[in-house]
Parts: sequence; C-alpha cells; structure tokens
Amino acid sequence: MPIYEYYCNKCGKKMSWLVRTPATFQPQCKFCKSHDMERLFSRFASPKSEERRLESLADPANMSGLDENDPASIARWMKKMGNEMGEDFEGEDIDQIAEEAAQEASGAGDSGDIGEPASDDL
Repeated sequence: MPIYEYYCNKCGKKMSWLVRTPATFQPQCKFCKSHDMERLFSRFASPKSEERRLESLADPANMSGLDENDPASIARWMKKMGNEMGEDFEGEDIDQIAEEAAQEASGAGDSGDIGEPASDDL
C-alpha cells in the first residue's frame, strides 16, 4: 500500500494519503475540499555505496558550523559522521566526551598555566 502525495491547485497545500486501491482513488483537498489535485512524485531513499559515503564525508560543506574550540560542536560533528558511516554512536558516550573536554578547556583557562607540563609528565 503506497503513500501518494498530492498538491492542491486551489489552495496550494501538499498532503499525503495511504492508498489501498489507486485505480479508484479520487483525492479531495483536506483543507479547501477541492478536487483539483495534482499527484506529486514522492522522494525515495537509495542506499549509498562505501565509496559514495566517503566522498560525502570529504565534502567541505560537512564542516560548516564546526568550531574546533567547542566540544559540543565536535560531538555533533562526530555523531553526524558516525551516522553517515553507519556507525551506532551512543549519545551518552559522545556527550560525556564533550563534557569532559569542556571541563578540561575551562580548567586549563582558569589555572593560567596553559602549555605547562603537568607534574605527572615530568
């Protein structure tokens, strides 16, 4: 049973219907009750190949909005890239990493010794 999308030529609204028998289906606008409807082509999904996914990851447009100094921004980017690659990143893990990075960044700024080795590193 496909879902059909229609555009009302009278009021300009789009709507969808689950159609059981397309041959007898007569759409009527849910808003203005007009029968002047035009069937639209629905979007469909197609799987991407591994090569195509890697190409999309290399696209600079995927880097828009990325602030390397903002851990939350990095976490969002990691989730986006993981989804693109089909990886199942747990939100809590990514959020925890971002939170720890934010705490380290704020802690380093408060101590005033940025760039100084920690006592453990000596």
